[in-house]
Amino acid sequence: MRLLLVEDDIMVASGIKLGLAEAGYAVDWVGSGERAEEVLQRETFDVAVVDIGLPGMDGLELTRRLRRPEMASHDMPVLILTARDALHDRVQGLDLGADDYMVKPFELPELLARLRALLRRSQAATTAVLTFGPLELDTANRRVGIRHDADGSLLPIELGPREWTVLEYLLIHAPKPASKDKLLQALTGWDKEITPNAVEVYVSRLRGKLEPHGVALRSIRGFGYRLELH
Repeated sequence: MRLLLVEDDIMVASGIKLGLAEAGYAVDWVGSGERAEEVLQRETFDVAVVDIGLPGMDGLELTRRLRRPEMASHDMPVLILTARDALHDRVQGLDLGADDYMVKPFELPELLARLRALLRRSQAATTAVLTFGPLELDTANRRVGIRHDADGSLLPIELGPREWTVLEYLLIHAPKPASKDKLLQALTGWDKEITPNAVEVYVSRLRGKLEPHGVALRSIRGFGYRLELH
């Protein structure tokens, strides 16, 4: 999942970015509302984490602006970070279009849980467990495996972080195909060099782990990939 972090405090941003990256997010960071608005006019993200107390344009104004229909990410989930615990500030943020908020200081596990909930709602999913045939991916507990009908046991499958990202994206959009460009965006942020061929590498690895269990990754020529049962 690709996430935009809007935070002017470099130390806070570095800590959040590190924690989110370790959880499998491709994180892009900007330090101002103006820069965030510029980026969001031309690029799409799965979710944004926005600090209210930004210099210049604050997080509340940014949230209001990014909800405009002409913005590329106008329907993207937004979680506001704030040091303000006043009811008025929380209500104002939600009324301007934020989907959730957290008061600083906070614990990373709670931030991750709230982000997962926002992403599930944005993708019309109601559970932390994504399934496709016998394949199950538990986003909360970071487990993936094949469910056996005979005894209900789960055969675990070991995935690397980027294999996980590709599979999660495919599962969220299944049975529709996922474009190669979107998979590439989900894998990396601005500060990493990953070529389009890297997507093929991770898809190939997933095929080797899933196809023996009846789950195929079909290539859609000129577009991307789709999960299928065989």
